[in-house]
Amino acid sequence: MNTCTTTEETGKTNSFRETSFLITRDPVFIAMTVLLVLLASLDTPQLGISIVSTLYSLWGMLPYFALAIGFAAYAKASQADSLIAKAFSGHPLRATMLAALVGAVSPFCSCGVIPLIAALLGAGVPLAPVMAFWIASPIMDPEMFIITAAGISLDFAIAKTIAALAMGLFAGFSVLLIQRFGLLSSPLRSDFNSGCQPCCDSDDKHSVMWKFWQDANRTKDFKQECLGIGIFLGKWLTLAFFLETLMIAYISSDWILAYVGADNAFAIPVAAIVGAPSYLNGYAAIPLVSGLMEIGMTSGAAMAFITAGAVSSIPAAIAVFALVKKPVFLLYLLLGFSGAMVSGWLYQLSV
Repeated sequence: MNTCTTTEETGKTNSFRETSFLITRDPVFIAMTVLLVLLASLDTPQLGISIVSTLYSLWGMLPYFALAIGFAAYAKASQADSLIAKAFSGHPLRATMLAALVGAVSPFCSCGVIPLIAALLGAGVPLAPVMAFWIASPIMDPEMFIITAAGISLDFAIAKTIAALAMGLFAGFSVLLIQRFGLLSSPLRSDFNSGCQPCCDSDDKHSVMWKFWQDANRTKDFKQECLGIGIFLGKWLTLAFFLETLMIAYISSDWILAYVGADNAFAIPVAAIVGAPSYLNGYAAIPLVSGLMEIGMTSGAAMAFITAGAVSSIPAAIAVFALVKKPVFLLYLLLGFSGAMVSGWLYQLSV
């Protein structure tokens, strides 16, 4: 009895140490620690203001936060996300339109969509519907719609969803047009190990089960997904709200107006170009963009920033570069940037 207890306690201790080790290596944890130390050293009064403001913002976001987590976890536990693969069958034109639509509402970020794209391309799915899904998916998903509507505005969330669909269609149709000239026939890199991944399996364990709570394993998956997504969203939103307080405190509104304000004719292209390297995360971008809009960023520049960053953030671009040939990679960047700028201009005109 004592031996078992000791073994169990040892296992818990080791698990705690492993968790602590992973937390301390987390880039968000490191960034928050550095920011807190710097602020405590250089501007102690602002430290208190930033912490209180961040907690207040998180509290206000809590209901939407919980709804977003529940939606994403349900999609995972019920395997509803496996239906996405059905968007890529049939006539190329119809498949491209359906792929853009599914991409605009699917729960994938710019990096999370990469494994699915790799599996689809490896299985020989045409590039046009894959590109439509690839471009549209990271821009918007159901939980991001909820948080965007709460963090910026409902109108902005609706416009961003329309932009995701339009950019997906634009990308897919562009690929179809280019392929008519015999180009882009083999998009994958030669050293890519093709083959269908688990997302393409037809085994019963991957079938959709809307009442997932009737299955113990799926219920366990739901709880694990809630925890995982909660930690993921929580840490990024905490960092984003904290950065928002620093932007409001230290970034001059004159600087924002000069580069991405209404008086700058190049505000939208600048926002699209800056969006990729400075884009942290789809959820983290929401409060950051909200803060920038409060100090002078135009609505169109905000739309260009958030859509361009979603498609071509540095982590996503690196993953894409490793997956496809250079012409496809360059086309992916071009479609992302041009689509984001057009979306920004159209949104600016609409408001």
